[in-house]
Amino acid sequence: MRRSWRISAVCLIAALATLPALAEHTRFWRTTNYSDFERGTPKGVALWSDGKLVPAAAFGHFADPNVAYLWALRTNSKGQLYASGGSNARVFRFDNEGHPTTVFQSTELTAQAIVFDAHDNLYVGTSPDGKVYKVTPDGHSSVFFDPKTKYIWSLAIDHQGTVYVGTGDKGEIYAVTPSGKSALFYKSDERHIRALALDGKGDLIAGTDPSGLVIRIAIHRGAAGEPPTAGEAFVIYETAGQEITALSLGPRGDLYVASIGSKHGQESGTVSETTGTTFVFSAGPAGTGTTEQAASTQQQGATTPPPALTPLSSTPGGSHVYSIAPDGSPKLLWASRSDLVYSLGFSPAGRLLLGTGNSGEVIELEGDEIFSKIAETASGQVTGFASGPDGRVFLCTANPGKVFTLGPGIAQEGTFTSAAFDAGIFSRWGRLNWWGEGASQGQVTFYARSGNTSNPDKNWSHWYGPYATPQAEPVGCPPARFVQWKVEFHPKAGDVPSLSWVSLAYLPKNAAPAIDDVVMEDPGIRVRMIQIPQPAGAEIMRPVQLQMPHAGQIGPNRGVAPESTPATAAQFIPPPQGFRERGWQSVLWSAHDENGDQLEYSVYYRGEKEQTWKLLKKDLREPYFSWDTTTMPDGAYYLKIVASDAPSNPPAQALEDSRIGPRFVVDNTPPAISGLVARTATDDAVIEFSAKDPSSPLARAEYSFDAGPWTLVRPVGQLTDAPSESYNIQLKNLGPGEHTISVRVFDLYENSGIAKITFNVATSKPARR
Repeated sequence: MRRSWRISAVCLIAALATLPALAEHTRFWRTTNYSDFERGTPKGVALWSDGKLVPAAAFGHFADPNVAYLWALRTNSKGQLYASGGSNARVFRFDNEGHPTTVFQSTELTAQAIVFDAHDNLYVGTSPDGKVYKVTPDGHSSVFFDPKTKYIWSLAIDHQGTVYVGTGDKGEIYAVTPSGKSALFYKSDERHIRALALDGKGDLIAGTDPSGLVIRIAIHRGAAGEPPTAGEAFVIYETAGQEITALSLGPRGDLYVASIGSKHGQESGTVSETTGTTFVFSAGPAGTGTTEQAASTQQQGATTPPPALTPLSSTPGGSHVYSIAPDGSPKLLWASRSDLVYSLGFSPAGRLLLGTGNSGEVIELEGDEIFSKIAETASGQVTGFASGPDGRVFLCTANPGKVFTLGPGIAQEGTFTSAAFDAGIFSRWGRLNWWGEGASQGQVTFYARSGNTSNPDKNWSHWYGPYATPQAEPVGCPPARFVQWKVEFHPKAGDVPSLSWVSLAYLPKNAAPAIDDVVMEDPGIRVRMIQIPQPAGAEIMRPVQLQMPHAGQIGPNRGVAPESTPATAAQFIPPPQGFRERGWQSVLWSAHDENGDQLEYSVYYRGEKEQTWKLLKKDLREPYFSWDTTTMPDGAYYLKIVASDAPSNPPAQALEDSRIGPRFVVDNTPPAISGLVARTATDDAVIEFSAKDPSSPLARAEYSFDAGPWTLVRPVGQLTDAPSESYNIQLKNLGPGEHTISVRVFDLYENSGIAKITFNVATSKPARR
């Protein structure tokens, strides 16, 4: 018995029929939006979220102090650049050429925060179990304040020189006067004060962990020489994140806030695994600072340096960046589920910069939720920003610790290489077209290459070009399945080009359609489209389950039709439904076309011993056909299905494929019944007859006695497996008089022959006494 598929297979057949009737004319590969461009590779080019490519700010390497991580950057009043990090805790000063000089070093693991006062005294906060050190301009260092707490996360200094120290794991802020006199300034309910800043009104702003709070604390000045005290503390915003990683005051007085992590499932009062720029310190051997993991390795005698940052997976929830206006109103500027924001800064134009991980990228926000990845470092995280006196912006990184520069101008050369495009099949390449502001004035040049592997490599063609004018000439790369383009930017002074979309024409080679499977339904089944319910009183046709062909592959149908070509709506063909109808035969098939062309079908037939195929039906758009076999002589036949892509191609380029279906038999002649006789005896009768079918084996025989129900009867040999059979019916205890018996015989195709005979049964003799 043929394999039977359920309605899901029917839907697959319908899907094959819904391919749009796209002619195999020129198609276009278009790169038009952010998601399209994002798959490419920029170098010296910025991709904005509104889908524009522009030359990025000049970006370059500045210094490599040969440390695992740098956490903070600051410049003094002379414009000299300083960076702090580890391990162990160190602070570097860089000259104009980027050469580092160590100006501070201690035994703690890292120098987490640094700040300058008006006299260029440098204050350094170290962790874990660290202190605040003071480094004078002449290089003398000393302990300035010892909070006797686990972590020192952040430092801030006001115009009177008071240093504010944000600590953990008790969530305390200390105030230390220039003379070194200290006092507990504020005790929070949080575990960590992760960031500190002073707003335009002179109030202290604190960012916390694990609740992700932004708290404004009023500063009350005491007697001369005494540390200030905290006034009212007010939560101005609770972020969606768990940890505030950065606070920065903008040029217009807006406060910018970065938070990471998620508070979902975080128990109140517990410490995040990612607290403290995503790693947790623990005390190591005496005189050293080490992370928990480093402590473990040192106990085992390992000498490898401690890790700096935990993986991204350790900080679920991504990050959020907000602005808080001077009146306290917040606004979400940017969010990401994958990038983590570790630092905030400003470009020379006043745009907000985000230092992210764990891919070491710099993101610039323009407003109206428009952003761009303007630089990518070779490090894992961008951890700090500082503005230089010459318009440059410095940034520091971790894993490894390096210093880079942004600006002040744009990159003089930039390239963007697209992802490889898969045309699906072997194709010829046409003209490149593009558009953008200034992009057609010689400031951009294109190149193209092609190949037959999914990853561009040395086995692809070389780069063909340059192409400086849109649609000027076809690209020169050879026909292939894959193609790629590259654009080079050449900005002129005061004129920065942008690129908004790129289009490459291509013509796939026409491939012949393929018929995947042909299935002949059982005789007596007619296939129709599913119709709306029939009106009341109409004959009810009960559906039967069809045997479905294996579904073929749907062509890739990549690219789009030309704008000048009217759009062709997909032709929807409902799945077929089968019904019982004597004398009908149905065939179903599946086919696919690599080009996604619309297909049309022809059905041919021939007898088993014949040589010539005869047309049964042509111009079919549905992958099935039913016909009335009473127009054909009985016998064995074959069908041939021919699929053509002519609806989608010029006549000279149309291709076709054919497939011969399984053998099937047409049998519309009923079996003949002969030799029907009735032999009677007292109260009994024996009915004998024979049946024969000219084309197929018999299926079953039945009899009806005196118009009673039909009763199955087996042949003399018990098995019904031959075109002719003999039957013997034994009837017992019949009443006297006339009786009628009808017999009917069916063949495999439900053709039936019927006959009857009337006979008499004599009255039985009375029994002797």
